[in-house]
Amino acid sequence: MADQRVLIIDDDRLMRNSLVDLAEAAGWVTKALARATDAERWIDQFQPDVILSDVRMPDVTGLDLLKSLVVAPPMVLISAHGDIPTAVEAMRHGAYSFVEKPFDPKRLLLILSHAAQAHQMQQRNVRLKERLRELSGVDRVLLGQTPQMQRLRDTIAMVAGADSTVLLQGETGTGKDLVARLIHDLSARCDGPYIAVNAAQISAAHLPYIAREASGGTLLLDEIGACPPDVQPLLLRMIDAGETLAPDTGLPEKVDLRIIAATNEDTDASVKAGGLRADLMFRLNGFAINLPPLRDRRDDISLLAMRFSQEFASLYDSDPPALRDDELSTLMAHEWPGNVRELRNLMDRRVMMARHGITSLHDAMSAHDTEGAHKSGLREAVAAFERQMIAKAIQTHAGRMEDVARELGIGRRTLNEKIVKLGLDKTALL
Repeated sequence: MADQRVLIIDDDRLMRNSLVDLAEAAGWVTKALARATDAERWIDQFQPDVILSDVRMPDVTGLDLLKSLVVAPPMVLISAHGDIPTAVEAMRHGAYSFVEKPFDPKRLLLILSHAAQAHQMQQRNVRLKERLRELSGVDRVLLGQTPQMQRLRDTIAMVAGADSTVLLQGETGTGKDLVARLIHDLSARCDGPYIAVNAAQISAAHLPYIAREASGGTLLLDEIGACPPDVQPLLLRMIDAGETLAPDTGLPEKVDLRIIAATNEDTDASVKAGGLRADLMFRLNGFAINLPPLRDRRDDISLLAMRFSQEFASLYDSDPPALRDDELSTLMAHEWPGNVRELRNLMDRRVMMARHGITSLHDAMSAHDTEGAHKSGLREAVAAFERQMIAKAIQTHAGRMEDVARELGIGRRTLNEKIVKLGLDKTALL
């Protein structure tokens, strides 16, 4: 409680000193005023978590002060002349609580503590929302003005301030991993490690090493519905007791980490089918966040498409191709089984193909197979064309990759990614 601050306002010197002694004995940082006339200045300077004020004072009463403050911490009013009308009016104007003299010291301290905690939580959420808006890369997941996305942003800011387990549920491509990373980046653990693993591929022997690596930070367990049965009781112990078994001795070893689980499956069905332990699911579901599919927020599609188009145009050092009305209509009508990831990949192809003279969105969409089946056609033709251009440039510049990237008009990182994606062997070309 040492970080809790109370501004005490009372014109009665004995009562004022008594309240200061009571609060400081309980660990509060205090500032005392004999008049409410200077209260606003001291609120700005002292930054209290709660204001404790007498009601009846000369010049400015506690009730007058309550009515005049626009932005202020919670206010608790105290008076020897308290009556029902005064209490009702105080609460109507936003007082946190109203206490009559003589009061129970323990009850007063409890009221002040609750008021301060509420204020600190509100301030923390404000700071988290501001930080959320400032984080680079947030727009990739959270860009959008639909009510669903506004709620998601607010929920992430709220959840990040706690340290409970989180369950992220959403279809493939809705951004579960990136939302998990945001929660970590906005949390008090942001300076610690962020480790993401596929829960389906964890072994019991491997889990202690993962826990050690993530200690002090956040562990994302993706595809939690496919977690092996022998690993689940170990995860349960990690959540309940904050410990795992040391791999070298087999003895309990303390770990300090936050667990976020993610799934695109129906967890209730997984529990009923026996794939997931009900007690583990209960503990993982400390706070559930459902990520909306793109088809349920169609008003965001055009905004996302234009943002991704600009992003990839900047990456490829080209102008973003314009989207015609009929193409926007096509985007709006599509069901987006791959969600935001599918739209982002589509705009990547659209910009890349536009650089080679293929400017139709419909061609870019036809080059994509959402079911993953291999098809010959435009996609393969474009890949072959790029492979040929990059190979020729590598040979022309004798493997000097800065010169190769400059000739192709792309960044060095983009060039490296394409070499890997296209399966080019630089050594074989030289």
